[in-house]
Amino acid sequence: MVNKPSPKERSPEKKKEIFVKLGNKIGLENVSDKELDKMAYSKDYWPITVRWVLEGKTPIFPDFIVWPQNTKEISDVIKIANSNKIPIVPFGEGSGVVGGAIPVNGGIVVDMKRMTNIAINDENLTVTAQTGINLTDLERELNRKGYTMGHHPQSMYCSALGGNLSTRAAGHFSTKYGKMDDMVISLEAVLPTGEIIRSKNVPKSSTGPSIERLLLGAEGILGIITEATLKIWPYPEERALSSYAFENLKDGLESIRKILRRGVYPAVVRLYDKEETSRHFYQTPDAKKKCMLILAMEGDKDLVALEKKVSDSVCKDKGMDCGEGPVNHWFETRFNVKEASDYAPRDIVFDTIEVSVTWDKSLNLYNSMIAAMKKVNGVLLSTGHASHFYPQGVCFYFTFGGAPVKGATPEEFHKEVWGAAMRACIDSGGSISHHHGIGLMRADWLKEELGGGFEALKKIKKSLDPENIMNPGKMGL
Repeated sequence: MVNKPSPKERSPEKKKEIFVKLGNKIGLENVSDKELDKMAYSKDYWPITVRWVLEGKTPIFPDFIVWPQNTKEISDVIKIANSNKIPIVPFGEGSGVVGGAIPVNGGIVVDMKRMTNIAINDENLTVTAQTGINLTDLERELNRKGYTMGHHPQSMYCSALGGNLSTRAAGHFSTKYGKMDDMVISLEAVLPTGEIIRSKNVPKSSTGPSIERLLLGAEGILGIITEATLKIWPYPEERALSSYAFENLKDGLESIRKILRRGVYPAVVRLYDKEETSRHFYQTPDAKKKCMLILAMEGDKDLVALEKKVSDSVCKDKGMDCGEGPVNHWFETRFNVKEASDYAPRDIVFDTIEVSVTWDKSLNLYNSMIAAMKKVNGVLLSTGHASHFYPQGVCFYFTFGGAPVKGATPEEFHKEVWGAAMRACIDSGGSISHHHGIGLMRADWLKEELGGGFEALKKIKKSLDPENIMNPGKMGL
């Protein structure tokens, strides 16, 4: 079973005292201990918490929810938490899928949604934004002014900037624009004892370690990122689409590797195995029993023309040209995530797992992870696609589904499949997460993943957060 720690009990008198202190700092209207609010902030989109709700299990409630509107108020809240040794759990929009926002020890959930200010700098091609802003709202405002950030994760409509920073998230267009941590110029953050830090807004600096970047990917265990200055680009002048069907995954991967090796970076690059191709591109007869690759090039029209020419010339060597139709279909359906909610009420355990690996180990990792998941009794579906690419390697995104057998609970079955997948990933030389993060789901494997770095992480955590108030119980700590 996945561990579900019991929150530390606090007396009614102590809770009232903390409630009043919080209200004095940020306004009583911005603090809640109502049962309905506590229930709303007790979970994220981790499939296990969805299962808890369906089974009528009591979620893990926070003690309070606060809605600060600026960095100073967050600092005040953290100082109160420190003096009372009560946990702090940052909360964007709760779209995480590994349990990172669950208040496993109760405490104060800090909802960032009131912090949505943005400022665009045309000369520097940057945007400075508070981290509570919804990604779609941010992108729409940029588009309105003639820019894009190029960050389009599947959770775009239901995630906040801060959550994407805290997991080093990746979007659909990442092969061209980079991942969230590639886009960061500077950060403002509040450390676990309330100090406010801000890195200098310059394109590059050689002034010692980048302390603020420790918070990227830290999932709230080292502080709260309150504002970020990020790279932006002029809105694309043109977009070109291509798709190709390959006889096998190997040929598709090799074609992508050759494209990137030529210095060409399509915005969207996605390669589906045969099972996922039949599921997502059944309307394309030429792709039957093959592996579909879709490409989208965008930007300056002259550059787009060159990227399409190079990409097409490489892919035509072993792929069958399927035109623009499959790419248009993907654009129309890319935010459809209904499978996760459709299957759970039918007692089907469904989840996704994303990992990364270098090119020379990529095909072996894919085969090993697919085989490992299929070996678990009850697995009905184990498929994958590659969705983020580098000149050095690739991110695979796996999907599994099934039902427990021989008396196992859904939660036990879920963890068994994950365990098989993680073991195969590590043994194949991959990294256990590419962009979803660690949270609770991957916590058991982080020590092996980081090696000696895990002890260093523990020391950093202890030094920055001596009272262990920042999102405790996460990332295997």
